[in-house]
Amino acid sequence: MAIRIAVGQFHELSEERLRFAAQIGATGLQMNNPKLPGDSRWEERDVRALVAEVEAAGLTFEAIENVPTHFYHKAMMGLEGRDEQIENYQATIRAVARAGIPVLGYHFMPNSVWSTSRTAQTRGGAQARQFDMAMVEANAGNLDMLRSFMPTTLGRASSMPLFGKDGPVITEEQMWANYQYFIEAVLPVAEEEGLKLALHPDDPPVPMLGGVARLFYRPWGFKHAYELAGQSPAWSLDLCLGCCSEMVGGRANVTEMIEFFAPKGAISYIHFRDVRGSVPDFTECFIGDGNFDPAEVMVLLAKNGFDGFLLDDHVPKMDGDSDWNHRGRAHAIGYMQGLLRMAQFLKAA
Repeated sequence: MAIRIAVGQFHELSEERLRFAAQIGATGLQMNNPKLPGDSRWEERDVRALVAEVEAAGLTFEAIENVPTHFYHKAMMGLEGRDEQIENYQATIRAVARAGIPVLGYHFMPNSVWSTSRTAQTRGGAQARQFDMAMVEANAGNLDMLRSFMPTTLGRASSMPLFGKDGPVITEEQMWANYQYFIEAVLPVAEEEGLKLALHPDDPPVPMLGGVARLFYRPWGFKHAYELAGQSPAWSLDLCLGCCSEMVGGRANVTEMIEFFAPKGAISYIHFRDVRGSVPDFTECFIGDGNFDPAEVMVLLAKNGFDGFLLDDHVPKMDGDSDWNHRGRAHAIGYMQGLLRMAQFLKAA
């Protein structure tokens, strides 16, 4: 398939979202953690109903990104009850695949994405997400403040392990063991069902937050996971260019990840966004204002055989924007469409 652009990053389908996708010129749609029945797993009939609604609007249902974190947080942390959660995750894989969706995205961050601000200033005064490790370190003993940096209900829950500077930790070694246990259990089911599991990088990409180690904060971690998965065709990436740009080294990580994984067919889709700065302090920004050259990256994707879809992911909030940031998304999608047409022209020339 050719590179294409989808609309996504919402939990519920609506007529307005479907019309927006069609009007903006997207060919497909992706949903993030859709609101479906089930406290521990999803059923095929419920996923299939979403697919039917999307296809009736003339769009392709490209992927689901993330199940509720509480579906598999025990598996991520190696807690009692993880085997039951993994069994339910296997059932969810089957439900998603048999409903006709080819990709299921996931992360391995049990205590969530962290942001120290969502109102940082970027171009023209638009509001953007920011992470500053100095704020985390300054509040290392203030668990209430640390929880405020975590957006999900589970992330903020008092039951979620979150440790101050003197508390226990879940080490990187333990987290790798947990990841291997999880992926060895679920990958064969994905292979059997013809579904790709797409791993999202850690955000922010730092070695540890709140006493819980992170694994996918540098290119080495993804390469190691690829080897643990036996280079399975069902193992792939939801490659967030913004997260790669956030890593130490900035834009060099974007190039390294594309050049290593794209020729292997191991990138299912791309979050095409960027930041200014890198850890320990970065701020999201409009495409073209960040660490990497978006035109160079689009050509690099095409040159290295990437054939998945592109997604805007996070965008700055412009004046008068909606809660979903329609204005910011329209700008990002239009920018990507222009870059993609440019890359196609260069390839044909």
